[in-house]
Amino acid sequence: MQNTHRFTCFISFFYLAVLPSLINCAFSTVKLLLEAASWRHRTLTDAQNVCRGLRPHLEETRDEGTEPTEALWTSFADGRVRLRIDNSCPQTPITVHQMFKESLEKYGPLHALASKKNGKWEKITFSEYYCLSRKAAKSFLKLGLERFHSVGILGFNSPEWFISAVGAVFAGGIVTGIYTTNSPEACHYIAYDSKTNIMVVENRKQLDKIMQIWSRLPQLKAVVLYKDSVPERHPNLYTMEEFLELGDDVSDTTLDDIINSQKPNQCCVLIYTSGTTGKPKGAMLSHDNITWTSAHCSRAGDMQPAEVQQESIVSYLPLSHIAAQIYDLWTGIKWGEQVYFAEPDALKGSLVNTLKEVQPTSHMGVPRVWEKIMEKLKDAFAQSGFMKKRMLSWAMSLSLERNLNCSSSDLKQLWARLADYLVLAKIRNALGFSSCQKHFCGAAPLHTETLYFFLGLNITLYEAYGMSETTGPHCLSGPYVYRQHSCGKPTPGCKVKLVDEDPEGNGEICFWGRTVFMGYLNMEDKTKEAFDEDGWLRSGDLGKLDKDGFLYVTGRIKDLIITAGGENVPPIPIEDAVKKELPIVSNAMVIGDKKKFLSMLLTLKSVLDPDTSDPTDVLTEQARDFCQKTGSKATKVSEIVATRDQAIYQAIQEGIDRVNRNATNRVHCIQKWIVLPRDFSISGGELGPTMKLKRLTVLEKYRKEIDSFYEE
Repeated sequence: MQNTHRFTCFISFFYLAVLPSLINCAFSTVKLLLEAASWRHRTLTDAQNVCRGLRPHLEETRDEGTEPTEALWTSFADGRVRLRIDNSCPQTPITVHQMFKESLEKYGPLHALASKKNGKWEKITFSEYYCLSRKAAKSFLKLGLERFHSVGILGFNSPEWFISAVGAVFAGGIVTGIYTTNSPEACHYIAYDSKTNIMVVENRKQLDKIMQIWSRLPQLKAVVLYKDSVPERHPNLYTMEEFLELGDDVSDTTLDDIINSQKPNQCCVLIYTSGTTGKPKGAMLSHDNITWTSAHCSRAGDMQPAEVQQESIVSYLPLSHIAAQIYDLWTGIKWGEQVYFAEPDALKGSLVNTLKEVQPTSHMGVPRVWEKIMEKLKDAFAQSGFMKKRMLSWAMSLSLERNLNCSSSDLKQLWARLADYLVLAKIRNALGFSSCQKHFCGAAPLHTETLYFFLGLNITLYEAYGMSETTGPHCLSGPYVYRQHSCGKPTPGCKVKLVDEDPEGNGEICFWGRTVFMGYLNMEDKTKEAFDEDGWLRSGDLGKLDKDGFLYVTGRIKDLIITAGGENVPPIPIEDAVKKELPIVSNAMVIGDKKKFLSMLLTLKSVLDPDTSDPTDVLTEQARDFCQKTGSKATKVSEIVATRDQAIYQAIQEGIDRVNRNATNRVHCIQKWIVLPRDFSISGGELGPTMKLKRLTVLEKYRKEIDSFYEE
């Protein structure tokens, strides 16, 4: 009788409380979709009309023989290039200043930037943002910024970073972001190569790096400190407040003359590659690269203009990387977004607090960020009680099934919605994603485990694919362009082709379009190597296209292992399979180039130091759970490695045996492996700033361990 009564209560609750909410939600969703469809139809029609209006003008220009004669690439900072305008969408090329002025007319009173000061959010409008950028531009000119020379910015994301970047471009300079993790020598390389005239630094820690190398930088005229106070007076060292007053006597006419002389096919941004395959290369991006990508790639990902919905985002990834810079800074200006700046310790744990406060409408993270969120949630789930674990498992399995199989029955769809309402929505709210409509992932491959975990939370991760040399995203997924495991389709107006395809359809991915960069600064030979004879940019990545035009990245040519027997082995699928089989494994790297067989380096999941983000010796909750299931009492990495813990080592071997049984052939099997005493990290040199594995560095650092695999 009690069970019958409970069932009756549940049904009553469902019909009286849950069902009306679901119906109202459905009606609201349909209404919003109809309104969005109407807006998109108008936008598309307007764009087509613009294209039709421009086409005769373009054809007339060609008829008159005034086609620009510039080459498609250059290696000079003051060079110009021929733009790759695709007639399917020939947006009129504009400069960064023109883009900002257009946005200023539409979004002037709206809040643009928000940062925390003494525990409270301080905001500035687009009108204030523009005025401050002009003040910065005048001050740069006063300090002697030369045309096409660099303003280096070394610091964490902040309004000062944005204002300095925009001001540098307005003043005719080139903005150059520098990773805060760079050593003084790495900073010197970039500042010297880019002819940095003014360096903008965040705090004394970064200032100290520049003071160590200033005497070896003949082009460096001044340094601006934007967070800390100046430790001791120096004739060319200024606080941000002092700096912004320096240009008061520079006239508007002087600045406007420089702004009006700028052309869309000239360089305004330098993005230095992380140097995973050698010296960092300065990828030169034109005004058109920035303005076109901000307009078109963001819309392909369904980012909305502020007149439809003002997007709010959290800026926390390094702005020296193109992914964050195009997403946070330039797209923010184009569409009137409100950008909130996270705390400098965002990746050490405070990001979630900021997300919960801001409740962004869109969020972008590199795979490692999504993985860290996943690992923290798994640790929290592992410490939950029995009933809570069962509820989570039930809700996530229903959500995953629903997202993987859209054709599931109406009953299962209903249960999945109920699970989302009762369980998953609370988790998303705890992460700060209750208002988030779009979750993007880029800069490195996304593992299937991560993708499926978030699908279980009813969060779809939309993958983007590109490189510094394509101004960030060249291909993009979004709510209306999505296929699992794919990075979407090329942005309209851009193209992708595959060359040297193998029998399975894998070939090198090559790019064409307005996203493609100008060339590498001061590196003519490297620039020539980057393009084929027709001007297509070589990516160095392997991929395949399906019949509907969705792109799948399958590996990296330089990562491809060629064994002593001449067999080609892509390492990433093997590494991913090992990590999937063994939840204790953090990083796995296949060895075997010019070797008789494959071997593997393994690291274990360990807790990160909250101050430095370096891996500690303590195993994560998930790793300890793995140990307990195998019969081991280990809680530290050193305990496992020092004693070659029999239970753990046997479990690892069994996991690798399972991977080997599913290998394509015997050559793809892992024959030997070793567990390293410390996880890979940025400070250790094994990972780049965006958490990409630096394979050459790992090979060199662990040469002794690798050689031991192949000793007779």
